[in-house]
Amino acid sequence: MIEKINKAFESRVRLGIMSVLMVNDWMDFNSIKELLDVTDGNLSSHMSALEKLSYLEIRKEFVGKRPKTSYRVTQDGRRAFKEHLNGLENLLNGLG
Repeated sequence: MIEKINKAFESRVRLGIMSVLMVNDWMDFNSIKELLDVTDGNLSSHMSALEKLSYLEIRKEFVGKRPKTSYRVTQDGRRAFKEHLNGLENLLNGLG
């Protein structure tokens, strides 16, 4: 049971990022930051870690003259997060 728990999602910030992005297609950095109530640096480091695992896709664009970075979950990320949630659920059911 415990082998399905993904170490990449142990952080509450990463759980929050993945949860938000699983139910929204593209979300911009500032919206995620405000929703999770985290600092720029904190969110940025977690986003980078999830991107390195190919769990997030990044889109950079300009709105007027301002840069805008948006994210969405990749198929690999979606599959990994669902397996993680199923592993947690199985673990909880096994203890109950």
